[in-house]
Amino acid sequence: MQASRAWNAPTGVLGGIVAEAYARAKQLSPRADELAKLAARAPAGPSLAGVLRQSTVGVIAEVKRRSPSKGWINPGIAAADQATAYERGGAAAISVLTEPRHFGGSVDDFAEVRAAVAVPVVKKDFHVLPIQLLEARAMGASAALLIARAVSPADLRVLVTCANDIGLETLVEVRDEEELATALELGASLIGVNNRNLESLDIDPSTSDRLIGLIPPSVVAVAESGVANRGDVERAARVGANAVLVGSVVSSAPDPVAAVRALTGVARVARAG
Repeated sequence: MQASRAWNAPTGVLGGIVAEAYARAKQLSPRADELAKLAARAPAGPSLAGVLRQSTVGVIAEVKRRSPSKGWINPGIAAADQATAYERGGAAAISVLTEPRHFGGSVDDFAEVRAAVAVPVVKKDFHVLPIQLLEARAMGASAALLIARAVSPADLRVLVTCANDIGLETLVEVRDEEELATALELGASLIGVNNRNLESLDIDPSTSDRLIGLIPPSVVAVAESGVANRGDVERAARVGANAVLVGSVVSSAPDPVAAVRALTGVARVARAG
């Protein structure tokens, strides 16, 4: 792993979205006591890590209306219908984007999906304050995304600790060796390697090739971004990915059941210990 460097706040597209995320998170403050009580009472969702520790590469299929890189992908998605189609196609889990401005998502989408499917559901957003994780747990999320580049290492530790305390799994997303080292130091059990640089929106498929092999076999490794076909899943499998997260290609597909099914059943290659 490379030497530690001074942390600087994110810039570019990610920097703007993160600033908005703090504003959205602070709007939840008046509901802090309510969300804490709801989170304490909410039944735990099925384990994301558990369903991804299989002999084949799991597909986490994402409900995604739009993105900063592609614009509108499928503005008419009905979240629950889309998620049940993914489940019928063999998705191991569902990811639901709840960021409203840039991705066209909402917490209502999440609630509808959680009620409609039996597989784990991941709340995918720009989580920057613990109250957002309380909201995720209160809604029955199995896991929430934490983007290492979005917050300082100290704040990431706070978020991981909060999630652990309330029984919420976290998918910690990294894009380089230092972020990976930080995630491992924090005891992350699920690590996503994002081939997309969220500041510039550029994709480099070699990012997963380089980093997934550095993840211990006890930790679930997920390849993110740039997965468009079965060949991409096979590439992720060769470097030891437990799963792939697929958004645009399944969200835009005329037949989402078939789109997910075409990506499933790829045999994993175990990572060396």
